[in-house]
Formats: sequence, C-alpha cells, structure tokens
Amino acid sequence: MTQFIFTYHGGQKPETPEAGKEAMEQWKTWAAGLGAALVNPGTPVGITKTLNATGISDQASPHPLMGFSILEAATMDDALELLKNCPHIHVIGGTLEVSEMMAMPEE
Repeated sequence: MTQFIFTYHGGQKPETPEAGKEAMEQWKTWAAGLGAALVNPGTPVGITKTLNATGISDQASPHPLMGFSILEAATMDDALELLKNCPHIHVIGGTLEVSEMMAMPEE
C-alpha cells in the first residue's frame, strides 16, 4: 500500500464554539470510518513562518496550511475516493491537497 499525505487548507472558522465542536465531531466520525486506512490522523497547525534564502517572513500563504493527515491506499484514485467526503471540504468549505509519499531507498 502507498501512503498519501493530505493537507487541509482554508475554509471558514466555525462561528461559535458549539459549531466548532460539531464540526470536530463530524471530522472524528468521518476519520473513524476510514479505519486502518488513516495511518496518522495528524494535527492542526498554528502560526506559520516562511523561510527562504533571504530570511524569514510572516507573509501569509494564499493557501494557508491548517493541518495534515496520512492515509494509506492502493492508488491515488483510491485515496481521493476515501477523501471526497471529508468534512473539511463540506462543513467549513476548505480544500485538501493530496500527495503521494515517496518511499525512501533502503541503504
């Protein structure tokens, strides 16, 4: 099986703590439904800094990272099928970016 990292981007913050709790419960239910395919539920992220050859920047990305998770599936199409009902897309209106994780050669 291949591992895929998917990153959460954008979306609207829930308007109330109760709405936030409900969104998280929907995410937990969806994640539990993935079973063993969700090999790392990941974590939300906070403040982001950008480093490059000229220094450090606080400039926000046009697609700010909100968190990540790691999924295992046979193919990219299978991974996308598992992710298409993610509450991050449907509840808060965000997007997911999905990338195949490349196996590192063994030494």
